[in-house]
Amino acid sequence: MTKKLDLKLDHITVVARTLDEGADHIRQTLGIDMPQGGAHPAMGTHNRLLSLGESSFLELIAVDPQATAPDRPRWFDLNRFDGRPLLATWVLGTDDIRTALPTAHPDSGKPTQITRGDLSWLISVPENGFMPLDGAFPTLIEWPDGPHPASRMTDLGCRLQSLSISHPDAETIDIWIGDRLDRTYITIWNGPKAISAEIETPNGMKVLC
Repeated sequence: MTKKLDLKLDHITVVARTLDEGADHIRQTLGIDMPQGGAHPAMGTHNRLLSLGESSFLELIAVDPQATAPDRPRWFDLNRFDGRPLLATWVLGTDDIRTALPTAHPDSGKPTQITRGDLSWLISVPENGFMPLDGAFPTLIEWPDGPHPASRMTDLGCRLQSLSISHPDAETIDIWIGDRLDRTYITIWNGPKAISAEIETPNGMKVLC
């Protein structure tokens, strides 16, 4: 019997060709200068991070031009990405990624250990770097025990109010999630692939997509 509410919204991820280009997009959309994050040596990427509360956040990620290229495709399909900054996917937290992944989308990949500074965690990364259902199907993450990393991030007063995920194969997402996630402010529906988030900011309600 599936344990209810064993998944939780962890963060949403914007991909960009460069962090500067992505930061400009966030600034124009939310009116916020995203704080610095760190680097992921295993993937050759770096990020910026914005708290959305004690246990959720917004991530901006791009290829790190100063890093050694990894010997595998980068995550979040960044090897192929060449467009405007985009809210590309959403990430669900789990206490046991090795148990959760076998029932997830078959293209979700394997639990992969990633580090950023002194922080280490497990996350689902497909071997080809592509995201299942082009990012509409969530990535899974398992943080180590202790306070959620968002609690250590700069809080500029932004809060996620709603998240909308559209995909022609939305039923696949819907069936897998079932009643395992608090979906009070999450909508999953059939349509062209698109992800959008309503975020309350000090500058009012903004839509990020």
